This record gives sequence, structure tokens and C-alpha cells, in this order.
Amino acid sequence: MNTNAGDPTKLKFHVFRDERFIDLNLYQFGWERTAPAHSYGPHARNHYLFHYIIAGRGVLLANDTEYPVTAGQGFLVVPGQITTYRSDEQDPWEYTWLEFDGLRAHEGVNLAGLSASQPVYTAQNSEAGRLLQEEMLYIVNHSSASPVHLIAHGFLFLDQLAQSSAHRRPDSEHRLRDFYIREALTFIDQNYQRDISIEEIAEVCGLNRSYFGKVFRDAVGESPQTYLLHYRMVRAAQLLKETRLSIGEIAGMVSYTNQLHFSRAFKNVHGVSPREYRSTHLLDSHKK
Repeated sequence: MNTNAGDPTKLKFHVFRDERFIDLNLYQFGWERTAPAHSYGPHARNHYLFHYIIAGRGVLLANDTEYPVTAGQGFLVVPGQITTYRSDEQDPWEYTWLEFDGLRAHEGVNLAGLSASQPVYTAQNSEAGRLLQEEMLYIVNHSSASPVHLIAHGFLFLDQLAQSSAHRRPDSEHRLRDFYIREALTFIDQNYQRDISIEEIAEVCGLNRSYFGKVFRDAVGESPQTYLLHYRMVRAAQLLKETRLSIGEIAGMVSYTNQLHFSRAFKNVHGVSPREYRSTHLLDSHKK
């Protein structure tokens, strides 16, 4: 239970509710001055979650290991990883956090040298850590800014995370891989409306399917099939929100000839049926 809920001197918490962004999206973000021995978990997240410690100390429990984390450090929770984190009894944490995901999220945390097996972030120096903290707090303190403005600062956060990390990895080796990925993503963006296959995407990149699948997963963090499904469902959600097209018409626009199959796929990704999603997300300008 969060004993700080509702007290802005101890907790700020915001949820980002725009799903249009593919490269990077934010889900929730905040700041908290925790109570002594404050604990969260065990719990698994659906997206990346990064905490930066402003003051105090505590521990992250992950991978059957206890990681001490103190001021000037941070810790990453990756999607699906079960973790618990606990603030110190004598010197509790003050931290800020961002929950995020998207195509560039996987690349950014990789460049920072962070992963499920290496979750603790350490800044190269105090100035680098301070800049990361400022970028995160900017997002927290400007929650009413436009979605595009917040996503822009999300990219700045991701860049600073990679640039400031003491475990930063060189990215020059990934230039050819990134060329293949750009080709694949451009092809998906231009052809997701029709029944394209993974073999067809791999052929556009000049790679066999097996190698293409490995390159894509290493870069994006999920298989080409999963990415294509999620991309189509994001586009479908946008159409449900912004148009009065029928669900059957929208299904056809994202390559589904069977409306039932589309509805099942949509619910698997978004947690609700297309009809339920539209009832809660349809923009006011389209309501009567």
C-alpha cells in the first residue's frame, strides 16, 4: 500500500494515455519520496520501467540476486521480469521513474548496457547523472504538455540514459543491422494493410527468414510476427478512435478478412474488444 498517495510533497504520479507512438511510448511516470522500508513486488511489468535514485538507498531483488542501489544510481525492470524493490529503513529512497516501451526502447537500454541480467545503472559522473535526473523530472513536472512534446522528451531521456551510462556499449557495430531494420519497418509501414508474410519482408531486406528473424529480434526485442501484429493493432486502435468506420471495415484496413479473427487479435493486444475500446476512446468530435 502506498502511504504517500494524494500527498504532492511525497508523490507525483501520471499516466500517459496516447497510443499512437511506435518508436517510443510512455505509459506512466512519477516521483516519490518513499517511506522507510517501502516495498513494491514481487511484480512483473508489461513494459520497461526505470527508476533513478535522487537520494537514499535500498535494494532491488531480481534474478535471485539482491542489488544495492543508492543515490546517483538507477535500476531497470524489463518486460516480464519479476522483481521486488525495497527502500532502506534508515535512509529511504527518493526517486523518479518512467515506464516506457517501443522500437527504440530496446535499442536505448541496450546501448546503456542495461538488461535483465545487468539491471543497475551507474552514471559516468555526477554531472551525467544530474542531467538524466533533470530530463526525467521535466517529464514528471510537465504532464499536461502535449503528447508529442512529452514523447520528444522521452527520446531525450533515452538518449541521456545511453550517453551517461558507465556501462555504455559502442553502437558502430549495429549500423548494418540498423539498415536492415529500417528497410523492414518502412516496408511494414507501407504494406501492413495487405496480407504480407515474414518471408516477403526478409526478401525485401535481402536476408533469409531465419537470419532476418534473429536480426530483427536482437534490434527490436520481439519477433517480426509480434511486431507486425502490434503495429496493425495500433493502427486499428487509431482508426477506432478517430473515425466512424465499421469494425469490419477497420479489420479489412489492417489485413483481416475475418472480423472475428480481428476482434480476437485486438483483444489479445489491448485487453478489450474493438467495440469496448471505441466506446471509451472515440474522440469527442466524432461523438453524437
